[in-house]
Amino acid sequence: MSQAQPNPNGNAAVTPRPQPNHEGRTIRLRVKRQDLPAAQGKPNIRWEEFEIPYKPNMNVISCLMEIQRNPVDVNGNTVNPIAWDSNCLEEVCGSCTVVVNGKARQACSTLIDKLNQPIIIEPMKSFTVIRDLMVDRQRMFEALKRVKAWIPLDGTYDLGPGPKMSAETAELRYVESTCMTCGACLEVCPNVSEESPFIGAFAINQVRLFNSHPSGALNKNERLEALMGEGGIAYCGNSQNCVRACPKEIPLTDSIAEMNAQVNKYALMKLFKR
Repeated sequence: MSQAQPNPNGNAAVTPRPQPNHEGRTIRLRVKRQDLPAAQGKPNIRWEEFEIPYKPNMNVISCLMEIQRNPVDVNGNTVNPIAWDSNCLEEVCGSCTVVVNGKARQACSTLIDKLNQPIIIEPMKSFTVIRDLMVDRQRMFEALKRVKAWIPLDGTYDLGPGPKMSAETAELRYVESTCMTCGACLEVCPNVSEESPFIGAFAINQVRLFNSHPSGALNKNERLEALMGEGGIAYCGNSQNCVRACPKEIPLTDSIAEMNAQVNKYALMKLFKR
């Protein structure tokens, strides 16, 4: 039984909380493995199971690092260390997105204590697998280039404090700007596959972000033209899975609706200018 400890400040004694006993507790994981991209030969797709010691506050990255230190499966076989992507480890870069227990999540912010075991970890299915949990996100970067997700300023002279905008617009733009290009919205979208040209909700949201900026609006029509092309906004089936999957809670369906209205307005203007 724990005893009350004297308080140096002279207040009432404080009884320390009993510490949980984690001795002997383990974590069971099933990881989908693949040696190389399918286009380069036989990828050797397989499942491997691991059991590692439990530690408080572990995330998926912690588990993968533990396996990397001692790559031995539950049968005692030494295997190759698992390959995965990660960078910031604080849910900013989006590079560590994997499918955990059937849901696209960031491996750095997904806590083990909140998951059912065995924990099933897979790469995202909407992208080409490079190896194990690493996928090729090139289609996302190509989509950003296609919609010109930037403000083309050369920076050769002082632009001053910049244009003013309302607090409401600035607040909305901040939320839209938190997109990590993580791929979760593409993973859950039924209109996205390796064969589909659909650019995805994240790219449509970026058009709204830059078109709503006074300087970015100078190239507004170019971005709308990109959305009118193949794989653009017309390919969206309005399933609304993206807004539920977004880890940053970006109002993606609002962005899609807003850009759909802008595209239709722009198309009508072009029609009557002929």
